[in-house]
Amino acid sequence: MKKTWQTKLIHSDAKIPEGYRSLTTPVYRGSTTVFASASAVNDHWNQHRAGYTYGLYGTPTALELAARICELESGKYTILTPGGQAAISLIDFAMLNAGDHILVPASVYSPNRKLTTQLLSRFDITATFYDPGIGGGIAGLIQDNTRLVWTESPESITMEVQDVPAIVAAAHARNVKVVLDNTWSAGVLFDAFQHGVDITMQAITKYIGGHSDLLLGSVTVREDGIYERLGAAQQVIGCAVSPDDCSLALRGLQTLAVRLSAIESSALEIAKWLEQRPEIERVLHPALASCPGHEFWKRDFLGSSGVFSIVFKKGPTQEQVFAFVDALKIFQVGYSWAGVTSLAVAYDISRTPGQPPYDHRIVRFSIGLESTSDLIADLEQALATLGQRKAVAQESWIANS
Repeated sequence: MKKTWQTKLIHSDAKIPEGYRSLTTPVYRGSTTVFASASAVNDHWNQHRAGYTYGLYGTPTALELAARICELESGKYTILTPGGQAAISLIDFAMLNAGDHILVPASVYSPNRKLTTQLLSRFDITATFYDPGIGGGIAGLIQDNTRLVWTESPESITMEVQDVPAIVAAAHARNVKVVLDNTWSAGVLFDAFQHGVDITMQAITKYIGGHSDLLLGSVTVREDGIYERLGAAQQVIGCAVSPDDCSLALRGLQTLAVRLSAIESSALEIAKWLEQRPEIERVLHPALASCPGHEFWKRDFLGSSGVFSIVFKKGPTQEQVFAFVDALKIFQVGYSWAGVTSLAVAYDISRTPGQPPYDHRIVRFSIGLESTSDLIADLEQALATLGQRKAVAQESWIANS
């Protein structure tokens, strides 16, 4: 059939040489999938079984990333989402029905708490927020309509390490599934399935992405039935992922081992240095004995990452803690973490029920790839300004007394 030049712009017969090979996975962008025939058209979300059907369910770039994450986590299936919070939401929407009950750590990632209290509650799903250190005692909180136990180990800010195997044993005794937010471990420092977890998720945004330039999440499972529920829910929710973000995450995977190693070493040195500072009441780093649940980290984890918190001794006001963070020169102020840039954020956890009594005195750090000595020097000069502000405040109080 002879084509006009306008049609050739869309349907070209141009040929290029075949056989190109590269070390990188191609970025396949596309919404429409072309079928071989009219009878072949279908809209099944499981492209491993049905073949490629629609871009919403992932291009080869996305499926390559999912397969690699699944392999690292020793799972059977992995589904990608547009972010870590989307992964959390997908799990809840897929696994819960109206009238169900869930158990959630009191110190859980704040958006997870908001999802539970502000959205799930509208659908008659109730929740009990439990002490993350409860371990096997969680058996006493399981109700007849409890369907999920959420775990997050360590916690996002207060860093408690949970006794996940004990929680799993108690939950499974009542036929309740256990979910783990395994972001801190990048899915590799804690083997979720070896410890009995049913569903594991992580924010690929963090350590796998590694450069603060993408948003992705993953949900990994071993059971066929759970996978079918997750996939069916993803299809109707419409959780599409960007192939460009997937490409960046695939690149990040290749350097994950060396980045985690360097970050672990630097973070531990900094945490140990902070332990010796007179301004600090407690360093909440899972690899240190001062962190709640350290014994479980020592028993269950292969290593540590770069996110930890400090608690100042009582005395500084919230404004003084803010000023300490603002005085940092190398550390930047930002929520997300696990990139190459070190970050610091001050929190006031006193308004969240069930939190430890750290109030406004807690600051979380994410250690990046800067020189460890430079980061310590930065912390030292910022701590010095904190001391100066305390002295000025005391002098002002005396003068006005």
